[in-house]
Amino acid sequence: MKEGWELVTLGDLCGFVRGPFGGSLKKSCFVESGNAVYEQQHAIYDQFTDIRYFVDDEKFNELKRFELLPGDLIMSCSGTMGKVAIVPASIKKGIINQALLKLTPSAIINVFFLRLWMISPGFQESLAQNTVGAAIKNVASVKILKQITTPIPPLSEQEEIVEVLDKAFAAIDQAKANIEQNIANAKELFQSRLNQIFSQKGEGWVETTLGEVCAKTKNIKWQEHVNEEFEYIDLSSVSRDTLNVIETTTVSNKTAPSRAKKIVLEGDVIFATTRPTLRRATIINSDLSGQICSTGYVVLRSNESLSSDWIFFYLLTSVFMDRMEELQRGASYPAVTDNDVKSSILSIPTSKTLENNNVSSMNQLRDETDTLVFQYQTKLASLDELKKSILQKAFAGELT
Repeated sequence: MKEGWELVTLGDLCGFVRGPFGGSLKKSCFVESGNAVYEQQHAIYDQFTDIRYFVDDEKFNELKRFELLPGDLIMSCSGTMGKVAIVPASIKKGIINQALLKLTPSAIINVFFLRLWMISPGFQESLAQNTVGAAIKNVASVKILKQITTPIPPLSEQEEIVEVLDKAFAAIDQAKANIEQNIANAKELFQSRLNQIFSQKGEGWVETTLGEVCAKTKNIKWQEHVNEEFEYIDLSSVSRDTLNVIETTTVSNKTAPSRAKKIVLEGDVIFATTRPTLRRATIINSDLSGQICSTGYVVLRSNESLSSDWIFFYLLTSVFMDRMEELQRGASYPAVTDNDVKSSILSIPTSKTLENNNVSSMNQLRDETDTLVFQYQTKLASLDELKKSILQKAFAGELT
């Protein structure tokens, strides 16, 4: 540790208040407006304006110990753990819920320095080592958190470190924003080209519906497959990024979910019709031919008049997806029906040569776009690692 620095426990630097027990803030306590109830989202997204729940003055006064004040920090304590935000001066009066930890810094610690330490790899590793729970991780007790040690320089040096890191991170964040815009531009170019191809009309092109160019498919009859096992493609099996099947589940007539009904064959195109998986489509390969998928997919089996690739790329157009967004129905899980998908109108070329040329062009553009996006994402990951490296050096006293 650098000369002049001290190793101090977090408990000596801050006042700690863990959110009230769940029973203290039941849904029956909430009112339409009043005093804010701050949740994990406010720590995770570092925002304090989007408020979903409120309590009246009586409940607020009952739980006044959990009130947030400007200059406090909040930390998420369950699931997405360790996200930290500083409470701004403009905060609406309110309290924290049971999933947050409130920290009130003492006079010997700069609040911005403390936040930087709490998002650094050193603190985050200590936090990860002190979690409980299997499926959903939770921060350990406040007593344990208070024992985490923090390297503390004099207050003036804390302020200098904050200034240096703010400048460095501003430059990194700008670089990330530029890269993210490049990713958006690449995807937009891909979409524009697809829309251009599928908007062609006139001589050599005909308009039809997906239903008219697709053959009928069958559902599995489990009673005929009592001793057989199948690979099951559920709604999370298709990657949103690669549009490939990345994971399946082995099921039998005894273990298959009630939604495991649709038989898929090589070349079938499946499209997820339910949010939040809407926008996922893939072409079934030979390895999954004869297996089954969820009824949350519509199965589009091309007849001899059209290739699977043509159907697949049509499903990726913004024209088709915008239409599906408009047709969604339902509150909890908005969805479209198989008929909504199959009634979609698309243009197809009458010439097989023209179809093949366009499919080849779309595949090439997709490969180029995927390669470009991967390269940009690699750069984003490198910038994140650079940020961690700078933080590590800063709290080791090695910042120059």
